[in-house]
Amino acid sequence: MSTSPAPHDSARSAAPGAPAGPTPDHPRDPVLLAPPELTAAVWKKASARLLAKTIAEFAYEELLHPVAVPYEGPNRYALGLEGCATLLFRARRGAYDGWYVDADSITVDGRPFTDPLDFLVRARRLLHLDGATLGHLLRELSATLAADARLDHTALTADRLADLPYAELEGHQTGHPWIVLNKGRIGFSATDTARWAPEARRRTRLPWIAVSRRIGTYRGVTGLDTPDRLYARELDPEVHAAFRAELTARGHQPDDYLLLPVHPWQWDEVLLPLYAPALADGSLVPLSTDPDLRLPQQSVRTFLNTSRPDRHTVKLPLSVLNTLVWRGLPTERTLAAPAVTAWVHSLRDTDPFLSEECGVVLLGEVASVAVGHPLYDRLPQVPYQYRELLGAIWREPLRLPPGERARTLASLLHTDPTGRAFVAELVDRSGLAPTVWLRRLLAALLPPLLHFLYRYGTVFSPHGENAIVVYDEQDVPVRLAIKDFVDDINLSAYPLPEHDTLPDAVRSVLLTEEPGFLVQFIHSGLFVGVFRYLAPLCEEQLGVPENDFWGLVRDEILRHQARFPDLKERFELFDLLTPRIERLCLNRNRLHLDGYRDRALRPHAAVHGTVPNPLA
Repeated sequence: MSTSPAPHDSARSAAPGAPAGPTPDHPRDPVLLAPPELTAAVWKKASARLLAKTIAEFAYEELLHPVAVPYEGPNRYALGLEGCATLLFRARRGAYDGWYVDADSITVDGRPFTDPLDFLVRARRLLHLDGATLGHLLRELSATLAADARLDHTALTADRLADLPYAELEGHQTGHPWIVLNKGRIGFSATDTARWAPEARRRTRLPWIAVSRRIGTYRGVTGLDTPDRLYARELDPEVHAAFRAELTARGHQPDDYLLLPVHPWQWDEVLLPLYAPALADGSLVPLSTDPDLRLPQQSVRTFLNTSRPDRHTVKLPLSVLNTLVWRGLPTERTLAAPAVTAWVHSLRDTDPFLSEECGVVLLGEVASVAVGHPLYDRLPQVPYQYRELLGAIWREPLRLPPGERARTLASLLHTDPTGRAFVAELVDRSGLAPTVWLRRLLAALLPPLLHFLYRYGTVFSPHGENAIVVYDEQDVPVRLAIKDFVDDINLSAYPLPEHDTLPDAVRSVLLTEEPGFLVQFIHSGLFVGVFRYLAPLCEEQLGVPENDFWGLVRDEILRHQARFPDLKERFELFDLLTPRIERLCLNRNRLHLDGYRDRALRPHAAVHGTVPNPLA
């Protein structure tokens, strides 16, 4: 077995009888290849769509202030750009003061305009961008566009997407609907993106490493409370034995080490240079790959096992800046993940409404290894990315009974190359009337989320990637599964008796919010972050008016409240039906607050003013 942790890549292997490769003295001439998706037609289509999104989301966050120009026609708006140019577009307004911009309507001085990169340059003064921020924004926007072009180049129709298994469908998703720079992935080269991004859809074998128990720490839930119990589930006996034999052959005692997979990019770019002393003294030992093939999911750093779907999903730190944060694993939260999982599972398992009526699935992070850095971990003032470098989290796989299947909530926002929405395909397959199907969707999603909020003062961030809809054989939504909840769970800062069971180890790492802001996780994560886009899609393709959609959401909330009249005080404490809510902003942070500067603490979404609540 190879002792190098380089990823398996059969494309690099020479065929039998092939000529010898280049020698250091006689290198081959490099061959430059352009990705096949970078054609004028594909690029223009992706550009026009992203430009419309950029204008819409920047206007929603009041980074831009379009002016109505009724003399140009109904629903027409204008922005003044550099050089006295005028950008005109058609848009309609929606819930939460949202904007929906018609990509085909955008013109500058009467000529069609489709370039979001040029738009950023021309609008830099309108957006109050400094030079450094603008430079990095253009890089992230260009990378996002290139990823969108790859997705367009390989896009499938909605009927074919509906037949894909969960893991494969993930590779066709287009990223965060609200964040404009949703696939910037600063740190990845074009080759890295082609190898490791979810839209590349490349299965890979992960290399493993061994870390001395002097620098690594293991945590696990009951049943996985020792590393060997985890390895017995995750590794074939012969693979585990081979890893131990590699350690023995190098003069190490296998029982003195913890084993974990590592992202090959992280190993090459980050760990080799920053953990070189640990490699030198044997505290860190590279091993071989295991034989299982894994597929990167939308979060990029998470791998689902496609060879053995019964095995855990692994989440690995990746020092890549994407959306708001560097995608590492904070040491403290990594170690606390199994304890948080155990506590949240105990709430569900002892509550018949959650466990029996809802059947909610909470994909727990059941085991973890955290490896600190001997210098950075002693320096709280250094950028937080340097305290999230090495570790692994094992998450429960999604196990469903025969007849059920799962798709992320984000998939409902997908539109295929013909313009057909994925949600329309599923409604047609169900045989139900659109309004009936939507009621079933809301009845699957909302009751468990509302019950955790009202009964336990606990919220997750049920955005499109973390919320998973489970369907029956007719593609009717039946229940909710939630993943990555350990990262996003927040508690009420107002004390509740239900928190008395919270272990101190869990309490110390969970974030708390005042009740008035706690409801923002449902508003911003689900209603603003998903339903704000789903509602107009349902109006356009299902014939359900947007106001009716929000009426269905409100009805489901009121139905749940009527089901639990004993929690009336909690409905008022955690009020989802107030006339206005604070406007959370996911793009404003990058443009105005943190930009691209390193900081010691992870950034959070910005708050800017308020918006009307369509549920009021």
